[in-house]
Amino acid sequence: MTSDELPALAAALRSALPDGVVLTDESSVGPYAHDDAEWAEYAAPAAVVLATSIDDVVTAVRIAGAHGAPVVPRGAGTGLSGGANAMPGAVVLSLERMTRILEVDVPERFAVAEAGVLNDDLRRRVAADGLWYPPDPASQAISTIGGNVATNAGGLCCVKYGVTRDYVLGMTVVLADGTVARLGRTTAKGVTGYDLTGLLVGSEGTLGIIVDVTLKLRPLAGREDRAVVGWFSSLADAGEAVAAVSRAGIVPAALELIDSTCLRAVADWQGWTLPDGAAALLLAKVDEPGSTGEALAHQVEGLFADAGGTHVERAFAPDEVDRLFLARRLAYPALERLGPVLTEDVCVPRSAVPTMLARIEAIASRHEVVIANIAHAGDGNLHPLIIAPEGDDEAKARAKAAFDRIVDECRALGGTVTGEHGVGLLKLPGAAEELSPVTLALHRAVKDALDPRGLLNPGKAFPAVPAPSEG
Repeated sequence: MTSDELPALAAALRSALPDGVVLTDESSVGPYAHDDAEWAEYAAPAAVVLATSIDDVVTAVRIAGAHGAPVVPRGAGTGLSGGANAMPGAVVLSLERMTRILEVDVPERFAVAEAGVLNDDLRRRVAADGLWYPPDPASQAISTIGGNVATNAGGLCCVKYGVTRDYVLGMTVVLADGTVARLGRTTAKGVTGYDLTGLLVGSEGTLGIIVDVTLKLRPLAGREDRAVVGWFSSLADAGEAVAAVSRAGIVPAALELIDSTCLRAVADWQGWTLPDGAAALLLAKVDEPGSTGEALAHQVEGLFADAGGTHVERAFAPDEVDRLFLARRLAYPALERLGPVLTEDVCVPRSAVPTMLARIEAIASRHEVVIANIAHAGDGNLHPLIIAPEGDDEAKARAKAAFDRIVDECRALGGTVTGEHGVGLLKLPGAAEELSPVTLALHRAVKDALDPRGLLNPGKAFPAVPAPSEG
């Protein structure tokens, strides 16, 4: 877009959309220029549209298309990979005001929620009818359903109950030309046509703009949470405990790792006291009822102790279980208090967790950076958090080098460069190494079919396909 076209775009949006929906002044659009991955590049958008209905989304997409403007969909802006970062001349299309839960069908166990509904709000609403929506990212109190679907978010309990993709039955999507597609089904089974719903899950806004989602629910009853807590004097021992649980064939409802850097940050913030010499904390949860759950908790307790765990204990009261897992959910905001955080999101085979943790420690030492570790350890999804002091450009450069090295080591162990945060902008180099030229060409073919002008969140989710060599 040329500079002359920008005022025309803003004027067209303001003319066609209700008052208060379009933002164009610098102070208003600034907060919408990027998500929580401020390390990724971004620019101020030409306009922000705070959509309140599907009609607003359709209108904004059509006007942006008429002016050749990129469209960047956005939920709550809690992403950690730059997937919602704007570029010059873009229209940021925010779904945060679309917060209606349109339907809860108790007998058929599904709900229909607009894209801006917060994960926690949906969980509370369906719990009132005795139902449960399992995907529970650590950001569940502030992240939206639309953003969860766009990145195929995971969570603490995904080791047993699956990620967002496993609960998406259908959706309503506004396509690049402004047409509306209603995808999927509400039945328990259905294989008519291609799985276009599955294609859109995890597509990071590059194929269509998700405006509402039909989600599968589970019964809330029949679960009895039991937590097992193990403190470890080294990350290696904690990693071995994770591998031991996997070898034993146990599928816990959650298995989370928090290292000492995270623990100290949370403890200092919340006024908690930690055991002496604690290098890592493992939090396991089993939720089978009755004697089965009791036996599994006892077995996990033994595996933790055999791997070198100290102060291994069990918690039964729901408030105590919630308090223990709160430490995991508070880890990221606690670390943000220490300085800018570059968040990794790699996933390795469960058996490789001890090795990967050791390599992360070595990378931290080699690059002279502080790396804290939290992890959905039960499925091998690790989140090394690299901290660099504000304004220290040399430290920031070392942090970025460590970030890239962690990706390399993950791939060397048979892992993937992103488990749940998405590729966005930060993971494009790693994705280029992970995806073969044939696979990249398939991505481009799908993108070209659904978004031939390349206006939907361009440059995100997958790297550019290399030009064919001549001769």
